[in-house]
Amino acid sequence: MKLSDLYWHRVTPLHLLLWPLSLLLNLFFKIRRLCYWLDFFPLVKLPVPVIVVDSITIDDGGKTPLVLWLVEMLQGRGLSPGIVTQGDPDRPGQPEAIAKLSEHARVRSKALLLGKRLEHTCPVWAGNNPADVAKALLQAHPDCNIIICTFGLQYPRLERDFEIAVADFNETSFGNGLMLPAGPLRAGLKRLHSVDAVVINSPRKLRFDTSDWAPTYHMKLVGNMVYNLSSPNVRHPVSDLKDKSVQAFATYGNTQWLANQLQQNGLKGKMQSVTDDHRFVEQDFSAFDAEVIIMLEEEAIQCQKFVKDRIWALPVEAWIDGEIQARVLNMLREKFADSDVLNEMACSN
Repeated sequence: MKLSDLYWHRVTPLHLLLWPLSLLLNLFFKIRRLCYWLDFFPLVKLPVPVIVVDSITIDDGGKTPLVLWLVEMLQGRGLSPGIVTQGDPDRPGQPEAIAKLSEHARVRSKALLLGKRLEHTCPVWAGNNPADVAKALLQAHPDCNIIICTFGLQYPRLERDFEIAVADFNETSFGNGLMLPAGPLRAGLKRLHSVDAVVINSPRKLRFDTSDWAPTYHMKLVGNMVYNLSSPNVRHPVSDLKDKSVQAFATYGNTQWLANQLQQNGLKGKMQSVTDDHRFVEQDFSAFDAEVIIMLEEEAIQCQKFVKDRIWALPVEAWIDGEIQARVLNMLREKFADSDVLNEMACSN
């Protein structure tokens, strides 16, 4: 178990000491949302629909594969989405397009993955204020007719039309059930009552009463195909590598999932874990002589400038309850019945 698990999933005297801060943070978020709802602070309303997709905890919870699925679904309906994602909070700056960033260390690996996967089909912009980033994206890409924001649950300034909260229901679920800094929750569980949909990343029966939550949908993350960094356009089944000597790399948060995927596909090898904020360099691989190095795609793309022939990237795909697709499309039809967005959707069906 990683160090953060030891902290997030227990209640100790330190947690009790931090619990009042969690209460204050929750109160602050509620008061801020109320101030925007009462028009004390001006909202930013964009001329296009806005869908917020965000995790309820500090973990990703499968949010990135869900966003990729949502982009593909909307593009299949003739729409032109743009993505607003979070930049590095330690390096504040102006909104920027991921594809134009010369220094990848300025963005998180998941934002870099979105920019790489969607480089030629969907603009991805990063920054620390979603409203400002969205406005900059639309100014640079006026053809975009829908915005997907990946960090909006706690930023009420950007008016949204649909909110999707992602929850990873693993064996530890919501940790100790407390908000930051005493627990892993970025919003209280009651926040799941007011969103439009909750997507649950778990095939297991839930240990929570979800009757008061927004409509819930299930998602499963799979990784059955890989590609070599030297030939990113050629995909192979993971099982094709089962006769090779394998070394796998993953951050602590992804280690167990990657190990399970390799085992299910018949691969045996050693697993090396690194911290969640690790930035890979060539020296990380110098001590390993395995024929194949397998990494999740979001981590492997950091290694594009070195050891390309040995590194294989494993993309993560989302299998999602089809009912949420109908719910999102119905929302667009209801809210924008007289707009060009609906006309484009109708023409694509």
